[in-house]
Amino acid sequence: MANGYWNPRTELMPREQLERLQLKKLQALVNWAYRRSPFWQHKLDLAGVKPQDINCLADIRSIPFLTREELNRSQSEHPVYGDILSVPPAKAVRYHQTSGSSGKVPLRILDGWKDWEWIAEMWCYGMYAFGVRETDTVYLAYNYGTFIGFWGAHYASEKIGALTIPSGGLSSEERVRKIIELGATVLVCTPTYALRLAQVADELGINLARESQVRLLIHAGEPGANIPATKKLIEEAWGAKAGDFPGMSETGGSTSFECAAQPGGVHILEDHYLQEVIDPDTGEPLGYGQKGELVLTSFGRATIPLLRYRTGDLVERVENTNCPCGRSFDLYRGGILGRADDMKLVRGVNVFPGTLENIIREFREADEFQIILFKEKGIDQIMVKIEPVPEVAAAAHEELRDKIAEALNQAHRLKFVVEIVEPGTLPKFELKARRLLDIRDREDAGLSQTG
Repeated sequence: MANGYWNPRTELMPREQLERLQLKKLQALVNWAYRRSPFWQHKLDLAGVKPQDINCLADIRSIPFLTREELNRSQSEHPVYGDILSVPPAKAVRYHQTSGSSGKVPLRILDGWKDWEWIAEMWCYGMYAFGVRETDTVYLAYNYGTFIGFWGAHYASEKIGALTIPSGGLSSEERVRKIIELGATVLVCTPTYALRLAQVADELGINLARESQVRLLIHAGEPGANIPATKKLIEEAWGAKAGDFPGMSETGGSTSFECAAQPGGVHILEDHYLQEVIDPDTGEPLGYGQKGELVLTSFGRATIPLLRYRTGDLVERVENTNCPCGRSFDLYRGGILGRADDMKLVRGVNVFPGTLENIIREFREADEFQIILFKEKGIDQIMVKIEPVPEVAAAAHEELRDKIAEALNQAHRLKFVVEIVEPGTLPKFELKARRLLDIRDREDAGLSQTG
């Protein structure tokens, strides 16, 4: 296990001191937002909250939640960046926008120099904790665009002192060859794309576990590195350790990280975020060991102040003693467990895409998959399309289909329709994978509409 801390002063800070630091930062943020952001002044005035009312961490509950819908409305009513900004747009040096993968209108996000330095710093905490050092060669396998993606990881890698290699515009085949040629020791990409690169390498006759020097894989952007079966697949394909680094564009990128001890969860960046877990239905706070919705307050992003932002992510908070690394930061067991809006109700059964992926990835014959929800004669149905690896003979497709269907049915007590499709049929993903297709709201939606 790699030893060392990026910021030992705060990472090892006693809880009492850490909470005092959080309060100081919270008070400064509320004051800044109230004085500088028309959106926040109006919102806090409506709630009857003034900056001087925040005297302890529990007082944050007097501040109303912030939602994605409010941010969208702000930008719609006050184009193009909304009235939530606390500084003029001319002061910004960075523009990014959310990926829009959830079907929502993308948010337009501005950052100033201090914001951007802070975003890189947040990534440094996690990357250093996982083992990235100045002697590494870090290869970032994604297209550099307006989605914030791994931009923060790029600058964090440079800040750590590692050789940092971007790969925007390259094909998957070219990326595999460059990873080998340049001796990359750290790969940064989504979990889905790590598996895709492994598949491409296999097609090229390259065994990444033997021929590449990659020892660490940094994953974010989607679930996968926190799904045991998927993580195992990635680590076996690359002969390296895969780490989970949750975050989101709205909060400035990385919000938690997996350390080298890999305790089965991710550490919360508590000196830079105040993170709450609430009951998604009532909004009431939940304690350790209770699964609920993650609410984030970001101390480091000044251009767009973020107070009590409802992320929609589901987490289970546990104490820092669940990890032997010595950090005082609490953890989320299992990372991000899913999204409140990802949970689908099918004939009275709660279905989470991450749970389905964990089951499907147990079958090494399965390469890619797609989940389709549709209606047949007014009744909800769930289909899983499986694309097998090319080595699986057509004669074995029926057996594979039956095995996967049985595993899914037993886990959910729900009948799944499983279909085996030809290799190359299903879409491949570089950034966020979109494997769930819910067409139940379409009139007379049936299998003929799934493509």
